Amino acid sequence: MDPAARSLADAEQTPYWLDDPARPAARAALTGEEDCDLLVVGGGYTGLWTALLAKERDPDRDVVLIEGARVGWAASGRNGGFCAASLTHGMLNGLARWPDEFPLLQSLGERNLDAIEDAVARHGIDCEFERTGEIDVATAPYQYAELRETAAIAAENGVGVELLDRDQVRAEVDSPTFHGGLYDRRGVAMLHPAKLVWGLQRAAERLGVRIYERTPATAMVRHRAAMAVRTPYGRVLAHRVALATNAFPSLVRRVRPYTVPVYDYALVTQPLTGAQRDAIGWRGRQGLGDSANRFHYFRLTADQRILWGGYDAVYPRGGRMSTDHDHRPETYRTLARHFFTCFPQLEGLAFSHAWGGAIDTCTRFSAFFGTAWSGRVGYAAGYTGLGVGASRFGAEVMLDLLDGEATERTRLDMVRRKPLPFPPEPFASAGIGLTQWSLARADRSEGRRNLWLRTMDRAGLGFDS
Repeated sequence: MDPAARSLADAEQTPYWLDDPARPAARAALTGEEDCDLLVVGGGYTGLWTALLAKERDPDRDVVLIEGARVGWAASGRNGGFCAASLTHGMLNGLARWPDEFPLLQSLGERNLDAIEDAVARHGIDCEFERTGEIDVATAPYQYAELRETAAIAAENGVGVELLDRDQVRAEVDSPTFHGGLYDRRGVAMLHPAKLVWGLQRAAERLGVRIYERTPATAMVRHRAAMAVRTPYGRVLAHRVALATNAFPSLVRRVRPYTVPVYDYALVTQPLTGAQRDAIGWRGRQGLGDSANRFHYFRLTADQRILWGGYDAVYPRGGRMSTDHDHRPETYRTLARHFFTCFPQLEGLAFSHAWGGAIDTCTRFSAFFGTAWSGRVGYAAGYTGLGVGASRFGAEVMLDLLDGEATERTRLDMVRRKPLPFPPEPFASAGIGLTQWSLARADRSEGRRNLWLRTMDRAGLGFDS
């Protein structure tokens, strides 16, 4: 039998983070009619931060949150638990798109991560928050040359990263595939994604937020001076509505072309023995990600397992989301093979969990914002996989916009302008497919980008992360 397949034989096909007996009991669905000052649609990070911050800004504000399934069941409970300071999907993407604003965006991102750490402590959220940082590792010589250039750009722009050579990076985490690394010691924290969701839920409810689960929003219309949001068993009348639905189709139809769903997959191992931990020397508990276009991300859990995800980013046919895409055995097998290439010392280790799920991406690979219905409705979407940290910033922006406040955040060009929308089908599928093929080809060609990727770069649509 294929060793990769054998390592997956007993893996539960459910997100490791959500497979927890301490998961809160489901909240009741909304029935009848509710009135409130602010309705939040979506019970992931963006929605929960919005509800919590709204009550912290104004304790008298009446806030309701509705979630179509269970709080945190989608991307917020399925990600790798990397909580990054970057609001721009990395330094290079930020410098390419907002060079004049980048110093402020960098500062806002650092303050945002500090605020998350403070909120976790202040609200007593036990989400295994560890400010251990992240290492971008080179798994080919050309990638190390690129990391050296990135380190120089970081130094010019006051971004604190440390270039590690082969011996230095292998002293941190030992893999025969590592040629060097770029260590961001303070800009990334590791955490338990689902426990953060549940902690935010409890904190919001303590402040008076009313949360309804299994309550999808089915339609939204104007109702006198308010908005009416229909649900299967009732409706909510709200003066303001914050949409935090991300990968799911927006209630504001004109926003839908700005995002597409992409499915990402992850594995988690059985707990490592002491000898296995010694074999790889991973004592600093940093997060890691490799530097290829089709990259892996990996980290340790609190109970000494390794989460290993990424590589395949699958755009569903026609852009249609379905739970049928949540599991992809061929991707699990590919990830398992790559895991044992990275850590041959761990041969024979089995995986306990395997899962996938959709993230929302946009053409600038970082969140965008806006309002509709004469400022009564706000939205934030497009995080492209870095929403664990940036979602709190997105909540702040939405509340600023809904409150009509001119702030440091709302004056940003990043906030005032939107990305280019995706073309309609079948052109979106053709363009995304060609881009994915070209990125894979670049990984096999020492990073050389073909004509399609160079054209996308010139158009401001190039993906380089």
